[in-house]
Amino acid sequence: MTGLRRLAKIASMFGVTGGTVFIIKKNDWEISTVGALRFGRAAVTAARIVCDYKMTMYHLNPEDEQYADKRSQLHTRSAVRLRELCCANGGAFIKVGQHLGALDYLLPAEYVQTLKVLHSEAPQSSLEDLYSVIEEDLGKKVSEIFTTFDPQPLGAASLAQVHKATLRDGRVVAVKVQHVKVKAHSFVDIKTMEILVKLVAWLFPDFQYVWLAEETKKNLPLELDFLNEGRNCERVGRMFKHFRFLKVPAIYWDLSSERVLTMEFCEGGKVDNRDYMTKHGISVNEVTRSLGKLYSEMIFVHGYVHCDPHPGNVLVKKTDQGVEISLLDHGLYQSLTDEFRVNYSKLWMSLINADQKGIKHYSSLMNAGDLYPLFACMLTARSWTAVSSGIANKEFSAKEGEEIKSSVADYFPQISQILNRIPRQMLLLLKTNDVLRSIEHSLKTRSNATSFINMSRCCIRSVGQYELQHCQSRMCKIRVSINTHWHLFVISVYEFSLWLQSTVMGQTFSRIFKHRVI
Repeated sequence: MTGLRRLAKIASMFGVTGGTVFIIKKNDWEISTVGALRFGRAAVTAARIVCDYKMTMYHLNPEDEQYADKRSQLHTRSAVRLRELCCANGGAFIKVGQHLGALDYLLPAEYVQTLKVLHSEAPQSSLEDLYSVIEEDLGKKVSEIFTTFDPQPLGAASLAQVHKATLRDGRVVAVKVQHVKVKAHSFVDIKTMEILVKLVAWLFPDFQYVWLAEETKKNLPLELDFLNEGRNCERVGRMFKHFRFLKVPAIYWDLSSERVLTMEFCEGGKVDNRDYMTKHGISVNEVTRSLGKLYSEMIFVHGYVHCDPHPGNVLVKKTDQGVEISLLDHGLYQSLTDEFRVNYSKLWMSLINADQKGIKHYSSLMNAGDLYPLFACMLTARSWTAVSSGIANKEFSAKEGEEIKSSVADYFPQISQILNRIPRQMLLLLKTNDVLRSIEHSLKTRSNATSFINMSRCCIRSVGQYELQHCQSRMCKIRVSINTHWHLFVISVYEFSLWLQSTVMGQTFSRIFKHRVI
């Protein structure tokens, strides 16, 4: 008992007793689990990065021809140190590194490119460790549950890894098992991040990423509870059952726990694998169009958003009924309030219609203030020139993309300021938008008129439903209903005209009309 009391006292010294309590399982303790060591490793890395920035930037002259190159080298050095820290501490640190690696157009490109590899190079647990978690949580030997258990993981992430297995009745399943020491590490890691991020923000007033530690503190306990993930999975299956292309895995509740999730095995290629789609006759445009429909409904209509659609979590395959998209990893969701969802819908309608007054107004409701043009660019990943002239009308070009990437470093303080001011609900949406755009980039597709039409429909439905709920009279409900259906009809007519223009008949009429006009 004395030893346990001593361990409890040491744990309390490093902040393991406040608010959230994690039960430490057997085999959780090793030298890297000790809070002092993990905190020390993070503190040393943060100190090296801070000193490097202070010393390098002090000697840099913005007028120097080599200024941009030297600043880029500084960003790269710091990003590599951060990546090494994430790999050394693992768990929550890798989770945050993956989050940063998904923030295209919000962070300097050097950070994004360096940290992106964490999505595919997360450390793996040994089979011995995985078996100990399964047997401890499910109360049976692995051999009693599975006839086969593939030692090679289908995927390894920051918090867990997934293996293909066969149940004794012959059903093929995917088994998600939490890394054995993640829960033991997590609370100390969150406290460490909070302290260091606040310290760096104090040393660098332009660095305002306290929100990152706060969001991790809020979301990580939910992601560590696999029963919560299973409930999310079933909820989404019910919510979007009208999408025939969508598949979510069935959950085997009798073989699941907080650290083990047994689910239906889903096959397919990763959603960013263009070669796989070409080989199997899958239309990349159909895939991105379907994803756009799904996420537009999630965000604007239901306000319940799957926030981790990176390629490993979205599989596609060809079936007799058409293209099937499997959505995996349901641990991280963002629930949007009705007020936020409606204002966000109106903001996107303003962005699509190049309504600058609307963009300014609804951006202000998101606390963007005078930085609303930059906020609009962050949302759309387009230049202000494109936004102000209509993102649905102006094609995205490689030149515009390079211009945006090169300007991120110049506007880093303002971007940091916006991220610290906007509603917390917006933060995961920005990450989700960037991951979806990254998929489009890999597939060599881009948001076009059709995708904006689908988004507009969802925005109109969202606003219409909200206004109907707040109508006090029958006349108000009739007016709102007619107005909503009219706008949806106009969009359908516009969509039909675009389709007609793309047909042979439409192109023929267009040439005849053009010839007569000339």
